[in-house]
Amino acid sequence: MKARLIAVGEKPPGWVAEGFAEYGKRLSHGLPLELIEVAPGVRGKGRDAQRAMSEEGERVLAALPKNAWVVALDGRGKAWSSEDLSMRLEHWRGQGRDLAFLIGGPEGHAPAVLERADERWSLGPLTLPHMLVRLLLAEQLYRAASMLANH
Repeated sequence: MKARLIAVGEKPPGWVAEGFAEYGKRLSHGLPLELIEVAPGVRGKGRDAQRAMSEEGERVLAALPKNAWVVALDGRGKAWSSEDLSMRLEHWRGQGRDLAFLIGGPEGHAPAVLERADERWSLGPLTLPHMLVRLLLAEQLYRAASMLANH
């Protein structure tokens, strides 16, 4: 089983890229994690944020691997403890499908992306910078995989 993190946004700060790479190395045997960056929609003066979100959604959906189990990170999703996540990971492994975790843009996910998602995961009520969410997701997947391996 492989996992992909499909994230709107490009060029993370160095500390995010380094941290993500570190957890990617740690996960390489138990749950290979690949980052796919999707270009954000054009925003600014005179631009329609909903259109930007819709364009991002199209790019996110196009990047999904076939038959993947899709987990959208969404503030309205279900909050899991680390133990809950390890049980979810064990369940996903039992399905034998690849995983795709999705991080949206500034306004969140396009409706079409949320419709496609098999599950929605909330990291809690805090508003977090999307680049930081990449790092948190990688760390929590590493923690869940470590728990399953009795580390």
